Amino acid sequence: MTSPSIEELRRAMDAAAERLDFEEARALRDRINLLRGGAENTDVDTSGLTRQRPGAMGLGTSQSRPERPAGWVPPTKPDPMTKGRGRRQG
Repeated sequence: MTSPSIEELRRAMDAAAERLDFEEARALRDRINLLRGGAENTDVDTSGLTRQRPGAMGLGTSQSRPERPAGWVPPTKPDPMTKGRGRRQG
């Protein structure tokens, strides 16, 4: 059995997208990418794979960011004219 060509998969992906079957279109897109990358077997399950987000690559990106509680307001900034007050010698 021969595997479908990239063009056949692209047409099937476009048809799935027009039917609003985005899960099927995603699976076909992943198979096309595998074929373009030189993979011999494209019948793999890629549903658990996620694409990296730009700007979120590298060390420490798997750690979640802390979320502020609802209604939290940052404290006011201190007056910049107070530095060194009361420490004058003279």
